[in-house]
Amino acid sequence: MRTVVLVLVFGTIAGAVASAEPGPQAPWGRRSVSLISATGLQRLVEVHVRFHGARRWVIYVDGRPSGFSTATVGYARVTRPGRHRIFAALAGRDNVVLRPLVRSRTVDVMLPRPAGPVVAAAGDIACDPNNVAFNDGRGMAHRCHQLATSNLLVNAGLTAVLALGDLQYYCGALGAFIYSYDPSWGRVKAITYPAPGNHEYQLSGGYDCAAGAQGYFSYWGTAAGDPSRGYYSFDIGTWHLVSLNSNCDEIGGCGPGSTEERWLGADLAAHEGARCTLAYWHHPPFSSRVTQGGAPMTMALLQDLYAAGVELLLNGHEHNYERFAPQTPAGAADPARGIREFVVGTGGADLRPFGAPIGNSEVRQNDTYGVLELTLLPTSYAWQFIPEAGGAFTDSGSSPCH
Repeated sequence: MRTVVLVLVFGTIAGAVASAEPGPQAPWGRRSVSLISATGLQRLVEVHVRFHGARRWVIYVDGRPSGFSTATVGYARVTRPGRHRIFAALAGRDNVVLRPLVRSRTVDVMLPRPAGPVVAAAGDIACDPNNVAFNDGRGMAHRCHQLATSNLLVNAGLTAVLALGDLQYYCGALGAFIYSYDPSWGRVKAITYPAPGNHEYQLSGGYDCAAGAQGYFSYWGTAAGDPSRGYYSFDIGTWHLVSLNSNCDEIGGCGPGSTEERWLGADLAAHEGARCTLAYWHHPPFSSRVTQGGAPMTMALLQDLYAAGVELLLNGHEHNYERFAPQTPAGAADPARGIREFVVGTGGADLRPFGAPIGNSEVRQNDTYGVLELTLLPTSYAWQFIPEAGGAFTDSGSSPCH
């Protein structure tokens, strides 16, 4: 990942590819914003400012608003590679720029072109339309952010979207999918590869609930796989991806010798020539959850993945974000052959607390909605958590495949 850092201090920029120009005349006194630095990350710009006499500021990219912040660090979603002009401006209550315009100077930031296909992933997404926080799809402060997170996906140059289960609350009814999920994440339905969560199989708590995740399979059609199974695989570039069903009791089990476990073993064997492999399902085998349980029902699937040298496992369910170091199915650190797990339950429904951190947990947060982006390279991968507009958290890194 190539990074260009630009620093603006007292009107001076340090950096070979930087330029600046004065903004319009503005009352810099007690109400001002000063751009300190802007860093071009992969498909994201990190902006640092100093501001006085205001609580919100808006990031402008190429003259258009692209994110806001109430802290001294903000992130702007930028999906087009190349040079972009960045400035910050003070904002009012609804992130409307104040008049007269009070803005920083402008700097140029260079963003790299992705070196491989980019996929985005998250679970625990769309609120039940009957939820008081649904608010005609707009959501409220702490719940129902499915529209805001879907804005990170639309026209973002993604190859695929991996939907990590509990896509529609409360019971995955077809009507709820059409009214809540479809106007938000449904805008990228054509490139979405879903996995079912427990709420897709829920039989109460919403309207028009139906057994066997009927609403889920009706909405997705053949994209969700055989309705009696709910698992399938596909390829993106040089990577092999496997979408599995962790609702084991609904499909006859996930243990050794089960239909799903035997299918997975055969699928991995048929693609043993793939240098890099990613798997995903809803329930995480590892999480710093509030209440820990016993061995996961998906242990046999996890063991198959480890034996085949799989790189990545993506999950949802916990309504927060957590990244783990590569580890064995028993939870022992294994930097050479371990599976790196990401829990990405930040798709929009709500955010929930952690318990005590467990072994190999590297990064975790439960205050920012967003999606995980993965750049799938021929022999490696890079990750970056993309926060919704106004989010103050991101996480990034890269690793070679086994």
